Amino acid sequence: MERKKELIRTIKFVLFSASAGIIELGSFTLLDAITNWPYWPKYLIALVLSVLWNFTLNRKFTFRSANNVPLAMLKVACYYAVFTPVTTVLGNYLAESLGWKDVLVTILNMGLNLVTEYLYDRFVVFGKTIDTNDLARDGFRRKQ
Repeated sequence: MERKKELIRTIKFVLFSASAGIIELGSFTLLDAITNWPYWPKYLIALVLSVLWNFTLNRKFTFRSANNVPLAMLKVACYYAVFTPVTTVLGNYLAESLGWKDVLVTILNMGLNLVTEYLYDRFVVFGKTIDTNDLARDGFRRKQ
């Protein structure tokens, strides 16, 4: 039963992350089309929009956590305090110095983000508070 719950949790995370990816890629593409900005500001704006979307959905529906929202967001901010500079500098180097397509670099960053953020959210941000919100409690009551 526990394996099935984790599989469903992982599938939800991937689907919500895909929706966040659409937001990130869409906003990045829009900024790319309407500005002459270098890679990094387009990437940062798109990343922030997708993170807010992804955090909100995954907290409520994937991890079903009733934890302290500011504390959870602080933990996510710590993840992005490492992830963002690394991927911004590396992405900018790949796009500006090596001539890789901006969109390809963004997609690679999104894949790296999907895997590392799931693990971080699952075990650090929401680890001890998984299945504690109203959705989880209501589902537990219906099964009894």
